[in-house]
Amino acid sequence: MKTEITDQQGLDKLNSSTPALLLYFYNDSCAPCVALRPKVEEMINSQFPLMAHSYINSAKFPELSASNGVFASPSIVVFFDGKENFRVSKYISIDELAGRIQRYYDLIFS
Repeated sequence: MKTEITDQQGLDKLNSSTPALLLYFYNDSCAPCVALRPKVEEMINSQFPLMAHSYINSAKFPELSASNGVFASPSIVVFFDGKENFRVSKYISIDELAGRIQRYYDLIFS
């Protein structure tokens, strides 16, 4: 499930209703954000089909990013069972990200 989050209530509702969630904080004027987004989307769709993923535009909704402790773009925050598991920012390796997700994903969905 892919959605665009625009407020904290929407984020809280999504996080409480799914066992696994990846949040992608981005900015349209950030070249790495634009380049990384389709790679993250492909990784989620192919390797982690049961994981929800949502996008938050940090330029349009800076208060939402700040209230979640995100001050750099791109940033990825991963939740399992409603709790933040880890976050990565700026220089993000898809292989490392997939490896970190895989361990917890297997515990929840296997």
